[in-house]
Amino acid sequence: MAELNVSLVAVDRKIWSGTATMVVAKTLEGEIGILPRHEPVLALLANSPVRITTTEGNVISAAVHGGFFSVDSDNVSILAESAELSGEIDVDRARLALERAKAAGADTADEMAAIERAEVRLKVALAEQHKEHAAGGR
Repeated sequence: MAELNVSLVAVDRKIWSGTATMVVAKTLEGEIGILPRHEPVLALLANSPVRITTTEGNVISAAVHGGFFSVDSDNVSILAESAELSGEIDVDRARLALERAKAAGADTADEMAAIERAEVRLKVALAEQHKEHAAGGR
């Protein structure tokens, strides 16, 4: 079975690396799904969730903010300005950050970026919370 070698790295640390069957990310041109044997890609990342389906069938979700996305052969490199795995994000703190960002306004590019970052973090955290709740409900 073909697989991808994936590395998700932020400026300050290695977030995750391992083998995967699929990676979904959002570039400035739109969402892209990568399967083994994909054509080479080099793109700028948008502030968005990244989903990695491991070869074991688990889904790794991360809030990614800026950076580069590269595919070469079956190697996928996600080089983010900042990134957090879903399990690292505190939902209450993410909500407060979003409220503060919205209260500060959206008049400048920096203020709009702060709102977007907070929304991505909250989206990833809530998706993880929902996944845990659904697994517990079985």
